[in-house]
Amino acid sequence: MGGGLAAYGEMASHARQREKEAELIWIGNQFREAIGLYYQRSPGAVKRYPEKLEDLLDDRRFLARQRYLRRIYADPMSGKAEWGLVQAPEGGIKGVYRLAKDSPIKPRQPGYEPFPDALGYSGLRFEYEPSLQSQQNRLRGR
Repeated sequence: MGGGLAAYGEMASHARQREKEAELIWIGNQFREAIGLYYQRSPGAVKRYPEKLEDLLDDRRFLARQRYLRRIYADPMSGKAEWGLVQAPEGGIKGVYRLAKDSPIKPRQPGYEPFPDALGYSGLRFEYEPSLQSQQNRLRGR
C-alpha cells in the first residue's frame, strides 16, 4: 500500500509540473506577443523595444493609454515575477527567460518544440524577432 501511495504521489507531482510547464510556455508567449506589439506600434519610422517590462503595462509614447500586458506574470515554477531579460542589440528588451536552472520533465512540449534538452528551463527563451515574425505571417497568409 505504501508503494502505491508513493507512486501516486510521484505521478501527481509530475502532473503538476507538466501543468506548470504548459503555463510557462503560455506566459512566455504572452511576453513575446506583448513585446512584438510594443515594437510594431512604435510611433515614427524607427521601431523600438521596451526599455523595461513595465513599459508593456503602460506605454507612455502615446496620448491615450496603450497596454500590451495586464500585469507582469509570475514565473509559474517559482511564483516570483522575476525574469531574465534578453537585450536587443539596438537597445531595449526583446525577450524573457526563466532564471532558475532546473530541468523540465518532458524534453518536448506541443506548441513549443523543442524544449532545450541540456539547458533546462533557462534555455527556453521567448524572444520577439521582427524578421522571423514577418516570415511566419507570410507563410500563414497574413
